[in-house]
Amino acid sequence: MKLKVIAFDADDTLWVNEPYFLNTEKKFCSLLEDFLPHHTVSSELLKIEIENLSLYGYGIKGYILSMIEAALKISDKKISLEVVELILEYGKEMLNEPIELLDGVDDVLSTLKKQYRLVVATKGDLLDQERKLKKSGLAHYFHHIEVMSDKREEDYTKLIKHLDIKPEEFMMVGNSLKSDIMPVINIGGYAIHVPFHTTWAHEHVETNLTHDNFKQADSLNEILPYILT
Repeated sequence: MKLKVIAFDADDTLWVNEPYFLNTEKKFCSLLEDFLPHHTVSSELLKIEIENLSLYGYGIKGYILSMIEAALKISDKKISLEVVELILEYGKEMLNEPIELLDGVDDVLSTLKKQYRLVVATKGDLLDQERKLKKSGLAHYFHHIEVMSDKREEDYTKLIKHLDIKPEEFMMVGNSLKSDIMPVINIGGYAIHVPFHTTWAHEHVETNLTHDNFKQADSLNEILPYILT
């Protein structure tokens, strides 16, 4: 490999994120249990979230709006203002959650920074991701921060062009095969998949990926031998 840039996903790669959504979803389902069973409320919420991605993008703010829309639909507009207020409060609680770094993050970034340009390449709301990066204390490791509206092949191609490198000089590290790994492999880059114990249903893909440019690690600490050997 002739790598020049290593990019990292942020949520559930550098720090914990998805468990906060799952905890909020449980509280949301309990709010509406008089109308539908929890699993049905969850399915309706996911459907509305996906429908709204093109309008709101990824992140907590869009999730709050989707919860309100789902609550109105599921209850046939019978929910009270108090329920809406509770949903808004759930969202604010998510936005104020502490940043919990995953094991090995500092060691891995400090080691790789000595030899490569490091980049954050993440989806989500710009303000929220900037807030999390600042609270994480990791910003000083990174040459560039890219908050992407989506992570398709064309989005990575645009990022690589901005970084003035070739695809074969780029590596992506992330927890989502769909968003972090497959698009990068498809354009000629390298990728390491570091699974997280929970993944948003929209990011699930059924695949047994095998490729010379692809590796899988059980934890962030395990990526160093793949890169430095």
